[in-house]
Amino acid sequence: MTFALRLAALFFAAAVCFSVPAAAQQGGPRNSNSFGNDELVNAGHRFFGNVSRGLASIIERAVSRWGLPNGYVLGEEGAGAFVAGLRYGEGTLYTKNAGDLRVYWQGPSVGFDWGGDGARTMMLVYNLPSTDAIYQRFGGIDGSAYVIGGFGMTALAANGIVVVPIRAGVGLRLGANVGYLKFTQRATWNPF
Repeated sequence: MTFALRLAALFFAAAVCFSVPAAAQQGGPRNSNSFGNDELVNAGHRFFGNVSRGLASIIERAVSRWGLPNGYVLGEEGAGAFVAGLRYGEGTLYTKNAGDLRVYWQGPSVGFDWGGDGARTMMLVYNLPSTDAIYQRFGGIDGSAYVIGGFGMTALAANGIVVVPIRAGVGLRLGANVGYLKFTQRATWNPF
């Protein structure tokens, strides 16, 4: 368990996440470099384990809105906010044609938002031209109400690439915010 998740777990108890999707571009048709519904659902079930009820419907909702992704990230993250917030995470980016890549993400947010959460996260990645293209800031709007277990989905976009985080975790958090996630090659405490 990462330091950020340990920190979030100290402060929070139960979770459910409702997210407001940000505007994003439509994904293209399936090709040999994209992942199908079954592959995504199976990877999610292996990753999320016992809390994976409802995962298939969340993935189907994302695929119907943005198409089939050409990559996905599996990882863990922790976040906290009191008007201004921070989120830190780490995981692995999986692609069919460019291999796997360790990634870290962090980012600030601001809005009517308080509390914190720790989550296992699956991020569907659309229109990724190369693995290095993940290393940038992806902005969007997020709304959360963590009280009991469940899944939530939001969308972040930058330069035609769309990242759709699907989260399941624990916490006590309520609010809506605007922010971004910055992906990096190494872990850093600097969210900017």
